[in-house]
Amino acid sequence: MKKFRRSYIGLFMALGMVSVSAFAGEHGREEHASASTAICSGFGPQTPRDIDNVKGENNRTFSMAPDNKQMNLCNIHFHENAEHKAKDFSIFAGEGHEGFDSGYKCNISKSLSKAEMTPLAKPACKSEHGDLQPGDTIEMHWVHSSADVKPGKTLGACLSEKNSNPDLRVEAQVFVLVNDKNALNFNDMGYGGNIVNGFHQAKAIPGTTGKPVLFTGSTTGPKYSDSTCSPLQVTWSVRPQCAKLDINSIAKWCESNEFGEDHAHGVRKLVTDPKLLSNIK
Repeated sequence: MKKFRRSYIGLFMALGMVSVSAFAGEHGREEHASASTAICSGFGPQTPRDIDNVKGENNRTFSMAPDNKQMNLCNIHFHENAEHKAKDFSIFAGEGHEGFDSGYKCNISKSLSKAEMTPLAKPACKSEHGDLQPGDTIEMHWVHSSADVKPGKTLGACLSEKNSNPDLRVEAQVFVLVNDKNALNFNDMGYGGNIVNGFHQAKAIPGTTGKPVLFTGSTTGPKYSDSTCSPLQVTWSVRPQCAKLDINSIAKWCESNEFGEDHAHGVRKLVTDPKLLSNIK
C-alpha cells in the first residue's frame, strides 16, 4: 500500500490552503525565500542535494513514482547552473542573488576548446538576469505526472482539477553549453507532440551520462530554502555526469516551445541538513 497516500499538496488543497492555479506559479516567476536561518519542520524530504551523499534522516516516506515512460510529460524547464551537486558538477558558482549566479558548474567547463567557447552572434535565452553564453552550465528538468494531463506552461500543467494529487517524477540532466553543432541538440530532446503508448513523452532524454541517482524529494527553485520548504513530493532521477549541449539548439528552443520557456530559472541553494534529506538506497 502506498505510504502517506495523500501528499501534502492534496491535503493543502483539501483544506483550501493551495490550489492548482497557485501551483501554476511554481517557476512561473523568480521569487526568493526568506533569509531566516530556522530549519522548517514537518515537511517531507527536500531538493536539491549532493547526489554523491546518500545519507538522510527525513523519515517522511512516500512511494516512488512509476517509470517516466508510464507517466505523462507535463513540463520542461531549466535552471542556470546545476541545482544539484555531484563529482562531475562540483564547481561552486558563488552565493549569487535571489537564485542567480549560484549553484554548481560542470567541471569540464574549465577545459573547453576555443572553438567551443566562440561567442554567439545574438543573445541566447535572454532575461532580466542576463543570457546564456558558451561555457555556462544548465540543469534541465523533464517533469512527469501520473495525472491525465498534456504538456504545458509551468508546473501547474502537471496537475488537473480531477487529479490534484498525482505522482510526480523529474528526470534531470546537467549540461555544459558549447558553440558546436556536433554536440547534443536539445531540439531532439523536446516534446513536439510526441506520444508513445498513449503517454506524452520527450523525444529523448540522455541515457549515456551514468546511472541516474533515484531519490525522494521536493520541487526546487529559489522561492524555497531550508526555512521555507516545498510541500510537494517528487521522485527524482538525476544523471551524475555532464554532457555537452549545442547552445544554438537551446537558443532556438527558447524562441518557441510548448512550455512558454524562454529563459533559465534561478536555483535553490543546496540542501545539506540531514533532517531535510531522504536516505538514498
